[in-house]
Amino acid sequence: MSRRCIIVDLDRCTGCHACTVACKFENDLGLGNYRCDVIDVVSGTHPNVKMYWLPIMCQQCENAPCVDVCPTGASYRASNGVVTIDESMCIGCKSCLTACPYSDPSGQKRPSVRWLRADTNTVTKCTLCNHYTAKSDGVENENDTFDENHAVPPCVHNCCNGARFFGDLDDPNSGASVAVAAAKAAGRGVFQLEKEGAKPTSLYIMSDSAAWKGVGEGYVLYAKG
Repeated sequence: MSRRCIIVDLDRCTGCHACTVACKFENDLGLGNYRCDVIDVVSGTHPNVKMYWLPIMCQQCENAPCVDVCPTGASYRASNGVVTIDESMCIGCKSCLTACPYSDPSGQKRPSVRWLRADTNTVTKCTLCNHYTAKSDGVENENDTFDENHAVPPCVHNCCNGARFFGDLDDPNSGASVAVAAAKAAGRGVFQLEKEGAKPTSLYIMSDSAAWKGVGEGYVLYAKG
């Protein structure tokens, strides 16, 4: 099974939400619905305060609880290993929302990687734009962004600071693998949002390892808007 995911370099992320906007446009998401989001992570007390922006999206878990609990098979793992969802099969039961350790159980409060759409009463989430990137090697063809063999998700393409990377971690030549290898070679921290044994595939790069708080305790999450 491949490990396709998005890698985010937090040293480059400025919290501009270009990824959020690109995602909403690509997937025709109305107000109040998200497939990816950006939250502020703040730790410490004044004057010793640290903050960074943390983009969140489906973590592409190796042990994906959403797939296990879905009664209709709407949440499933595609043939290329991507944890995805077929909204036409979703009955809005919220089982996946309850099982996902990164989602709000109601699917209506930020931060959450899964959302219950008010217009359809179905759950939506990041699919790595698998309809667009299923055959991609994760290395974008900048001369033809619709090249299915080299496409990247719009959130990656539209990131203003080049903070997002896409690809299969089992392919050393993919954009994701190259970014992680370069970070490790430079002695920078590479982190996961590990929670409840889900084994997320998505990774976060951050130079200041002491500032990393993940999804643990003792810090504050702010979701704008």
